[in-house]
Amino acid sequence: MRGDAERQADIMLALTPDDFVPADHPIRRIKPIVDAALQRLSPLFDTMYSRTGRPSIPPEHLLKASLLIALFSVRSERQFCERLGYDLLFKWFLDLNVAEAPFDASTFSKNRERLLEVDAARAFLAEVVAEARRRGLLSAEHFTVDGTLLEAWASLKSYHPRDDEGPPPGGGRNREVDFRGQRRRSDTHVSSTDSEARLYKKADGQASRLGYLGHVLTENRHGLVVDVELTEANGRAEREAALVMVGRSIAGRTTLGADRGYDTRGFVAELRALGVTPHVARNDRRWGRSAIDGRTTRHRGYALSQRRRKRVEEVFGWLKTVGGGRKLRYVGQARNRLWLEFAAAAYNLVRMAKLEPAPA
Repeated sequence: MRGDAERQADIMLALTPDDFVPADHPIRRIKPIVDAALQRLSPLFDTMYSRTGRPSIPPEHLLKASLLIALFSVRSERQFCERLGYDLLFKWFLDLNVAEAPFDASTFSKNRERLLEVDAARAFLAEVVAEARRRGLLSAEHFTVDGTLLEAWASLKSYHPRDDEGPPPGGGRNREVDFRGQRRRSDTHVSSTDSEARLYKKADGQASRLGYLGHVLTENRHGLVVDVELTEANGRAEREAALVMVGRSIAGRTTLGADRGYDTRGFVAELRALGVTPHVARNDRRWGRSAIDGRTTRHRGYALSQRRRKRVEEVFGWLKTVGGGRKLRYVGQARNRLWLEFAAAAYNLVRMAKLEPAPA
């Protein structure tokens, strides 16, 4: 017998999280970590706003919303605000009442500069890393560094000579552009969409793309992200960013695993000067001689670092698929670095939730 479709006259508001968030859902273990980190950052948030004027959206809501966008692969901030109107899990995570209206998507763009001024995303990532350290989930001695190309929000058709006054006429928005036979380089060409993006290819045989380089420093015990950086895409950026992250996030006698692209005499010497043992893959094809000799490769720890360093690719895979980084959403290096820091924090939270035992 066919059932009758009854129209819902009203929505029951007397709900508890147990009614719509499963007891074994990882978000239940993520929320307390996020709330505690935001509580510790409250003095920093106080410096973002004036003492007068109308109340603004709490920065805690913006940071939590950025995490949800990464955790649930939400396509855009506008789509998130639309979903916030009916998704009870999202409202519970943001500590909103069920009947409370969602904030407007323009809130993100209006407050992004405030988050950039106080470096809120990096501070939040540091709090998540500190919490992982307190729980004994981080290695204090063995780390890995690597970089990946993140495609910018810009088309190759926007890449034109710097001395051109504007795009070629005709063709509307999706005009025809013929650049065959042209030698296009960063010092002679620039993108009219994102002037900070650079044309780059990560390896031989790959197509050149407009983008940035995203750099990740991970620890080798559980593959958690310790630090991130986003830079201009060029041939020196990976080694330079690695030294910056090592100097900023590593202390004491440690090891650093990396692929053969980091096997240069200058980089290895800089690491040794910082007290870091370079467990870098040997690149004997470069100038016929590697900067890593038998004093390093003879130890068992070197072989172990070479196996463990490949886990950094799991971070890049998550950032580009779940985190939405296959093609960046923002224009400019600063805004995309903000996204990378939030996405790295979200990755750590997922890993921490999986490593912690589920409640009985």
